[in-house]
Amino acid sequence: MKRRSFVKSTLLTGVTATVLPAMSNATETALKTTEYYELRVYNLKSPEQQKLVEDFLRDTAIPALNHLGVKHVGVFTEMKPESQTRLFVLIQFNSIAHFNSVTESFDTDAQLQAKGAAYLNAPAASPAYERIESSLLKAFVHMPHLEVPENKARIFELRQYQSATEAAGKKKIEMFNEEGEIDVFKRLGFKPVFWGETVIGPQRPNLTYMITFDDMEAKSAHWKAFGSDPEWKKISAVPEYADALLVNKITSTMLVPTAYSQI
Repeated sequence: MKRRSFVKSTLLTGVTATVLPAMSNATETALKTTEYYELRVYNLKSPEQQKLVEDFLRDTAIPALNHLGVKHVGVFTEMKPESQTRLFVLIQFNSIAHFNSVTESFDTDAQLQAKGAAYLNAPAASPAYERIESSLLKAFVHMPHLEVPENKARIFELRQYQSATEAAGKKKIEMFNEEGEIDVFKRLGFKPVFWGETVIGPQRPNLTYMITFDDMEAKSAHWKAFGSDPEWKKISAVPEYADALLVNKITSTMLVPTAYSQI
């Protein structure tokens, strides 16, 4: 593939070969059953580029991914783009090994290469996109599987919490997992799609999650309920979980699913 859009398989092959021999059996089992997600952001400059990328995703990439065992691929546009919208693509993988096998299959599938040639082999003078930002995320223990919301008109919020140190990032993940913060989101009806720790990608250390609402009014109501929830207040009042210690930047991006999105 001349314009590789997936993370190089050689990187993951090397990581797997180095790490697996040293792991205990329990860790190996967890590795095989933990979901991973690729979160891909296409930076575009024109409607023509957007159409080319979306045509490839809808007609070529998503059917191929589904055939290779990827259950769900989400494709989203920005609700209020500053200029040409970015495209956000969320791809669910059953395990790190599944991610690696899918990557290798994309690289060697001659039929896919031919069908997606307009995107894959777009000329340098007229590229399919400006750049792809791609992150590999590991699902949280307390929410190990992606949950697809009801298929109806809806909006999504993609949130990222960046931490100043790896230790602070791990502590924030602990807050979601062991201390029950994810349970608060679920109880209040945020309908989370996934929580993931970024293991490869920009702006590390960070964690990323996606929640969904019927509309902006519902979003405001849910966040208001979250801020006043007694259980959340109890968790956030613990001195070691203070946001000032664990999080130094939060980003929030409001997204709308495309007509062919599987999430």
